[in-house]
Amino acid sequence: MSENVVSTGAVNAVKEVWEKRIKKLNEDLKREKEFQQKLVRIWEERVCLTKLREKVTKEDGRVILKIEKEEWKTLPSSLLKLNQLQEWQLHRIGLLKIPEFIGRFQNLIVLDLSRNTISEIPRGIGLLTRLQELILSYNRIKTVPMELSYCASLEKLELAVNRDISDLPQELSNLLKLTHLDLSMNLFTTIPPAVLNMPALEWLDMGSNRLKQLPDTIERMQNLHTLWLQRNEITCLPETISSMKNLSTLVLSNNKLQDIPVRMEEMTNLRFVNFRDNPLKLEVTLPPSENTDEEEERELFGLQFMHTYIQESRRAGNQVNCSTTSPNSIDADG
Repeated sequence: MSENVVSTGAVNAVKEVWEKRIKKLNEDLKREKEFQQKLVRIWEERVCLTKLREKVTKEDGRVILKIEKEEWKTLPSSLLKLNQLQEWQLHRIGLLKIPEFIGRFQNLIVLDLSRNTISEIPRGIGLLTRLQELILSYNRIKTVPMELSYCASLEKLELAVNRDISDLPQELSNLLKLTHLDLSMNLFTTIPPAVLNMPALEWLDMGSNRLKQLPDTIERMQNLHTLWLQRNEITCLPETISSMKNLSTLVLSNNKLQDIPVRMEEMTNLRFVNFRDNPLKLEVTLPPSENTDEEEERELFGLQFMHTYIQESRRAGNQVNCSTTSPNSIDADG
């Protein structure tokens, strides 16, 4: 029996030795594999960095990274070695996300990542205090972070054709230098309060959304000179629109407007108007012009159409008032 105990003990001892050797061998193999993978990553990052450096150019004194129609679903961390970049122009590269380290590019003035498949804007975007232009059109963004309001130098923001954006954080009204905003082809049902309160806004495109009406507070946008609202579902315009004294271009084609406010005649700075393809109550035909160029210009601007329509609506209103106060109607009441 003692021999069996010794034999079992010896077997267990040998087994333990072999298990330790196997464990150590596996750990050594794992470390070797991780080391090899690290070498591969380092080599790949160096290759990527070399490729990226080849895409860096200088234009108008700016250091620009320009890539188009290449496959770059993600951007390597080695890009941080190019932190002197002032502009990114990365179009049609299949980019899935803006890197989390974007905030470390403190010299960025222009960030143009249009026509990719980006689904979100990282909060780190707010660290780019020198950024003047952010162009993210033709992506898959659904929400905009409030941290974007920290980009104090932002002058131009384009979020067109993301299709799913339906609101903006109120904090964006703190973008005191923003003059150009493109929100076209999304899911807005109204003009966000943040937009109405942007003090410097001059150019706004909210075409191809789901706007049904404009707020009475639209007059707050006193610096606005261009407003694109084509292809929405707007049924009427507020009288307060006439208080937008700097508005020179107004596009309202393909909506559901039935009337043009009379007070729009007071908008003396208006130079370009388009009311095409709206179910307006009155049928107004402009008199033929002897000058073909003048006729084309009139069709383009639509100002004469607007004024003629307002005159016709006034005339129609007067006729209604006259008929309701005619002697016959008085006798009938008597």
